[in-house]
This record gives sequence, C-alpha cells and structure tokens, in this order.
Amino acid sequence: MPYEPRQPHELHPLLQKILCIAAHPDDIEFSMAGTVAQWARQGREVVFALVTSGNAGANEPNTNLSELAERRERECWDSGKILGAKDIAFLRYRDGVVEPTLDLRRDLTRLIRKHKPDVVVCGDPMQRWYGNDYLNHPDHRAVASAALDAVFPSAETRYIFPELLHEGCEPHKVRELFINFGSPPDTWVDIGETIDLKCAALKAHISQIGDGQWIDKQMREWAKQEGDGTGIEYSESYRRMIFWEPKEAEAMDQKTHETGEVPTLSHEGEAAHVR
Repeated sequence: MPYEPRQPHELHPLLQKILCIAAHPDDIEFSMAGTVAQWARQGREVVFALVTSGNAGANEPNTNLSELAERRERECWDSGKILGAKDIAFLRYRDGVVEPTLDLRRDLTRLIRKHKPDVVVCGDPMQRWYGNDYLNHPDHRAVASAALDAVFPSAETRYIFPELLHEGCEPHKVRELFINFGSPPDTWVDIGETIDLKCAALKAHISQIGDGQWIDKQMREWAKQEGDGTGIEYSESYRRMIFWEPKEAEAMDQKTHETGEVPTLSHEGEAAHVR
C-alpha cells in the first residue's frame, strides 16, 4: 500500500552521535546503511554495535566457526570503512540463539552509557515477518527488544545495573530512537546519494553474498518499495521516537555555546521515570 507524499527527514544538527545496534555483521548494511552513510558524510560520529559475529552464517559441513566469526568481523570492518563508521563493538554472543536477557540488556546499556549517542538505531522487535516470503530472524527480534529496553529505562536510570557505575558508566539519555522497518513507519530518509555506498558496503560481506552481482538491482528495488508513494525515489523507513525538546536545546546551546543537559518531553501526569 503506497504511503502519502512527504519530505525526507533531515536529522537535527545537534544530534551528532549515532549508535546502530544489530544482531549480525551484515544486518546494518541490509537495513540502514544508506542512512548511516549519509549521517557519516555530514560529519556525525557513527558507531556500530553487533551482538553476534555471525558464526552460524554457513551451512557447509565441518565449518570452522571461529574462523568464520573472524572473517565476518573483518568483513564488517571493511564495510564500516565504506560507510564511515568510527568504531565497531562486537559483543560476540552465540549466533542464532540470542535471547533478550538481562545480560544482553546490561551489555547494550553499557555501550549506550559509554558512547553517549544522541540517536540509537535498531530494529523492530514486533516484526515476525515481512511480506509473504520472509520470516524475521529471532536474533533480530531479540536484539531489538533488548536495545529498546536498554534505551529506556536502563541507560538513563542510575540504579538499574548499578554495577555499571563502578565502571564509570554514568546514566545517559538518548534523544531520538529510529526503529528500522518499524510498522507503520512515520519517517523516511532519502538515500539517493548514498545507495551506491550501501551496495558497496554489502558487497564487502563476501562470505554471505558471494560475488554480489544481484546486490545493486535488489537494493534499489527495495529502496523504491520502502518509499512507495512518498515521492522519494530511494529511501529507508523508520518509526521515530523523540525524547527531547529541540527548541529548548537550541536555546541552551546558543546561551552556553555547548550542549548541556537534554531537555526532555514533559506531558501532564507523566512521571520522570515510568517503572
């Protein structure tokens, strides 16, 4: 079903640090790489967090899983360089059997507090399938669920995972959350200028896509479908959550010449922390 025409989203200039959370080494490239490349080209700091190293990504008998994981991590670094990622964190959970455990939420909370992103990008834990030919991988859903719980309440609440305080990981509030393939989407990013980088980055994952001859055509078809009816030729879509007041932050920035505490959304009857 086509969407209504709309303007492509432009990230606010105060949002300079982005953390992209995914399950496997090629997930970012398939889903949000055009957006990532655009933000990196604008001079923003982009960090990838990969929960697994993809060592279940083979069906050949007698595969050396340690060697496969090392290869996939190298491919991820090659891809990250193409997209402009500043750093990549590998949590090295076992591929294929990830669950949204407290341990995973703690590890993602640690990364958020360490890197202090203005924006977190992750998947949609509610999506069990897409269309009628793809069942969403359970690792995708598990990582997305843990990521949302890490963004709120864990990252910003001091006494959730108090052991992180002893590591110097002070609470941090994320300003915006972009849920990739969020249903229904409400935000589209124009990737017309970066879709070639998206394709090139995906081709770096040779262990998964081979010679990649199908990549350029397929990625363009998907990017067109994702923005069908919006008037954007090639796009990536998101469900966007907003946890700050940009106008208040702009005023603070002009007054102090630096970004201070993040003004949060305030609604009547809403507590500072919902438990």
